[in-house]
Amino acid sequence: MAKSMLLISRQSPWGGPGAREALDIALAGGAYELPIGILFLDDGVFQLVPKQQPAAIEQKDLGANLQALPLFGVEDLYVCRQSLRLRSLDGQPLSLPVTLLEGPELANLLDRYDLVITL
Repeated sequence: MAKSMLLISRQSPWGGPGAREALDIALAGGAYELPIGILFLDDGVFQLVPKQQPAAIEQKDLGANLQALPLFGVEDLYVCRQSLRLRSLDGQPLSLPVTLLEGPELANLLDRYDLVITL
């Protein structure tokens, strides 16, 4: 049986390669039916802000990769509520349906996966 993997995405969409790499790993693992979840934490929550305009800073849009996650079977998407709150995003619409977690729920999430990778 395949091991489950949780990707913790902590980087903003344009703060370096981490955000794109996390999505690439998730999509590749999903294609092989690996049980994968993603936790958007810290500046990683900015990846979920809809209607971004990456062309203005000459970057590629991560939106298509995010929208492809459910198509590849990656449906366990989590967000740290405190990360949203600290970035004034709490209560704002997000580009994907996510489960909001905080406090002990985050620790419980980590315990549910065999592998945890932070990017």
